[in-house]
Amino acid sequence: MNDKLKDYKVEDLFKAILSLETMDECYRFFEDLCTVPELKALSQRLQVAKMLAEHQVYSDIVEKTGASTATISRVNRSLNYGSDGYAVVFERMKDK
Repeated sequence: MNDKLKDYKVEDLFKAILSLETMDECYRFFEDLCTVPELKALSQRLQVAKMLAEHQVYSDIVEKTGASTATISRVNRSLNYGSDGYAVVFERMKDK
């Protein structure tokens, strides 16, 4: 984990997210928290990560998500050298 991120404000955000129980609560909270472009960017990165984890090629990912190659590269770097956060989420999403 990146210790530079760890502070009470970030922990409050994560506690708030962890308190959400339904999809409707998620929609309501994130609509209040994020602008539409911010939420679209976050969801786009998740889709890019899923597609990269499925070994799809950049050109297909660009076409299907509209993500830039810079965004795809950034997400790819996180998948390969990050904290394995995507892997945890994908495993848990697969189980549900």
